[in-house]
Amino acid sequence: MTTNLTPIPTSTLVLPPTTRLGRVHLTVASLDRQIAFYTQVLGLTLHWREDAEAALGSANEILLRLTENKTARRVQHATGLYHFAILYPSRKELARIVAKLFALRYPNSPTDHGFSKTTYLEDLEGNTIELYVRSLDDATIELVNGQYVVHYADGRVTDGRDPLDVEALFAELDDDDRLDLPLPVGAQLGHVHLYAASLEDSLHFYAHILGFETGLIAPAFRMVDVGLDAQQNHVIAFNTWKGPGVPPAPPNALGMQYYTIVLPDALELQRAVDRVQAAGLTAEQTEEGFVVYDPSHIKILMTDRPPTL
Repeated sequence: MTTNLTPIPTSTLVLPPTTRLGRVHLTVASLDRQIAFYTQVLGLTLHWREDAEAALGSANEILLRLTENKTARRVQHATGLYHFAILYPSRKELARIVAKLFALRYPNSPTDHGFSKTTYLEDLEGNTIELYVRSLDDATIELVNGQYVVHYADGRVTDGRDPLDVEALFAELDDDDRLDLPLPVGAQLGHVHLYAASLEDSLHFYAHILGFETGLIAPAFRMVDVGLDAQQNHVIAFNTWKGPGVPPAPPNALGMQYYTIVLPDALELQRAVDRVQAAGLTAEQTEEGFVVYDPSHIKILMTDRPPTL
């Protein structure tokens, strides 16, 4: 089904703002190397490892599940994960991890989007990761002729892809602040950004069926995002940068197996599942929740199980 890229009026939104993202599940070629990267570079805690499986996150929450498949290979021309994003609880904690990346000389790209301060990097197998804080008071964003225009509070007007002022960020740190602390409690999966086959179909699914709030619609940029409320914008983004109609990745590909949407309780989960089924889509019940697929055949686990340990 193809629909118009039309926002949904706020009064019809159905997902409660206490909805959030849970873990992302990745297929990796080397579990040893990926565990070393996520624990030693990003400071994630290894919660458990069993055979070809592992789970990592903050001290009280699993953010990442890894499954090893030594024969898996990267498939470029496919839908799936563009990046997953870890939302930090403060600018100081973001400053700590960016300073650590600099100290390790690990390649990353500090970026100022106006409404967020962020850096981007890749893990050892090419999965892109964003580390960020929201900074909604620093700037506003609008679309002009289908392109993003960011108006900063200091008067600057840019496209929102500016170099981050890392010296200003590092001013959040004291001279005796350690850089080797683990991922802080309060860090969570803030958003996922997906390669999609269709902007129209994806927007219809995430907004009209699941009930996210329509965010920025930028057809000229070939990207759309959805959120939960004014403070929780850009929760799921999707683009067609790999081309419209791109196929899904095969089951043995490196990268994301699924990501998780956590509903606040069993009632809200059932309401979301009912909307999926009313749209003629399948919701397969599992021990952890319900598995659904978006129009780009990206797997989603919908659950009411709290993501904290």
